[in-house]
Amino acid sequence: MSVESGFDPKIVAFMCNWCTYAGADNAGVARMESPHNILAVRVMCSGRVSPEMVIRAFRSGADGVLVMGCHIGDCHYAAGNHRTAKRMPLLRNLLGYVGINPERMELAWVSAGEAPRFVEVTQAFTKKIRNLGPLAQEVTE
Repeated sequence: MSVESGFDPKIVAFMCNWCTYAGADNAGVARMESPHNILAVRVMCSGRVSPEMVIRAFRSGADGVLVMGCHIGDCHYAAGNHRTAKRMPLLRNLLGYVGINPERMELAWVSAGEAPRFVEVTQAFTKKIRNLGPLAQEVTE
């Protein structure tokens, strides 16, 4: 598959309110350069991100979906990120079954104090999705 020149992927990022969203905010305050094409969706916990939400993001035009939350053991709600860690591999299988490359979804743990990690994760995922090309192109081939 050839990558469309100038392709700017649409990426939806579900971010835990207590850790990842704060990490993203800290990256902005520190003027770290993160991708402009990330649509941040603030959720109270990554454990609240359901398979339906991810599928809806793809159906609404996202080329990639990031689910980001607190590190295991640091969840504000005690075990929300454990639920996420169990749910996401199953969701990746479901994506493959419905014809979406599972590589278009990624799970990452980013705490409030890890602004550089937030930038690193979002830049790497954007590059990965840019190399995969538009989702619409993949689905129609």
